[in-house]
Amino acid sequence: MKTKQLTKAVVAAGFVLGGIVPVSAQNQKESVSAKADWYPSSYGASDEIGAANLLTSDVVLQAMKLVKLGKTLPLAVPIDKNLPAFRHRSFNLYNIQPGEQAGNTTGPNKFTFNDELVNGWTGVGTQLNGIGHIGIDNVYYNGNKAADFVTVEGVKKLGIEKVPPMVTRGVVLDMTAHYGKAIVPGDTEFTIADIQAVLKKQGITLRKGDVVLFNTGWLELIGKDNKQFLEVEPGIGMDAAKWLADQQIVAFGGDTWASEIYPNPTGEEFPVNQFMLAKRGIYNLELIDSRPLVRDKIWQFLFVLGQPLYIGSTQVNVNPIAIY
Repeated sequence: MKTKQLTKAVVAAGFVLGGIVPVSAQNQKESVSAKADWYPSSYGASDEIGAANLLTSDVVLQAMKLVKLGKTLPLAVPIDKNLPAFRHRSFNLYNIQPGEQAGNTTGPNKFTFNDELVNGWTGVGTQLNGIGHIGIDNVYYNGNKAADFVTVEGVKKLGIEKVPPMVTRGVVLDMTAHYGKAIVPGDTEFTIADIQAVLKKQGITLRKGDVVLFNTGWLELIGKDNKQFLEVEPGIGMDAAKWLADQQIVAFGGDTWASEIYPNPTGEEFPVNQFMLAKRGIYNLELIDSRPLVRDKIWQFLFVLGQPLYIGSTQVNVNPIAIY
């Protein structure tokens, strides 16, 4: 075979001269590249706070106008060892009185004190899930690969300590009224149409920087049917998640433990959280107690959250405050 014919034959066989790389490998590389079209982030290749970039001074000032009565409400649920939690998680608190064995005291004034030691997961109870919490095949927000930033002592990027205080408008959507159920059935997927119907009924239009919370009645199961509480839950599906993300919200969540329909009808494992956190940098707020707001028909309010700055953590227990 002549040289030119040999060259053509080699190329036709799927090889690239100089590297002898099979065409199938090229296609595989292109396929991987196509799957990674969600990074770098629109906020910049080095960004570590995602949608929190939307929390501008204008957003804060607009949200403060919602305060009319000066009332405050905590949005967290109390935590103890009996609170149901996701799979492996647990929480135990111990009261310790160091140096006070057998009734000992310190100083002529007989000083005594109580100290508490907590042995628990940061993902128990009401929590802020940061954008470093959920990944796709070990790749996290903004293309950060686990091998490059995850250590046994915490993450070196995307840590919860990087997140600025969340002061913005909170919106609660009462899905119990929408479906006419005190507790929304666990197999219920919230569609775009469902969300839009509730917004219209409550007279709300979503805007940039909002925190959107769903009230499903699911907290009523705690202590009554913990098994059902953890096995299933109602929530948004992927179409609704994409629509919410396009409204430029900063966080989503509610009174369930994953903030999305579970199990997902597609058989995928938490795809909404993957999309929101990893792909769009939108935070997740779980086990938010919005029942007092719903009772008083407070659909929008000033949402205030300053989370503990645990360096290297991707999630943390929080107690957000609603002010109206």
